[in-house]
Amino acid sequence: MNFRMMTAAGIALVLAGCTTTTGVARNEVEKRWLGQPAGAFFAQFGPPISDVEAGSDTVYSWKGGYKTRRIPAEYEKTADGKRGKRIAAARTEYLSCAVQLTVSSDYVIRSIRIAGDRKRPTGPSWCEEFLGGAKAE
Repeated sequence: MNFRMMTAAGIALVLAGCTTTTGVARNEVEKRWLGQPAGAFFAQFGPPISDVEAGSDTVYSWKGGYKTRRIPAEYEKTADGKRGKRIAAARTEYLSCAVQLTVSSDYVIRSIRIAGDRKRPTGPSWCEEFLGGAKAE
């Protein structure tokens, strides 16, 4: 009986060590880039602005995706279908995305953390749209 318990415990420990080091994707950016080569990311979006060694990993800071987006004014609809009173004025958004990539010694992205982003009330954020390929509504 004791031998079976020790064998079961040994197998459980071995299986517990067989997890992936990339983690679970929480957003579109992580879904797209976790486990991918960092070279592909930097080739598509440009070089990092800085890097820091963290043991056998390297943490890269990247910023890009600069875009100016014009948001038109919003108006309420009247009962007869015409444009009514203005609800919100027209505005301009200046968008950019900043992320930190943790890259292993074999140059594979192990984590990607969004450090600066513009959230939207509906639909994907700017980083998810730009880096993750999420479609805006």
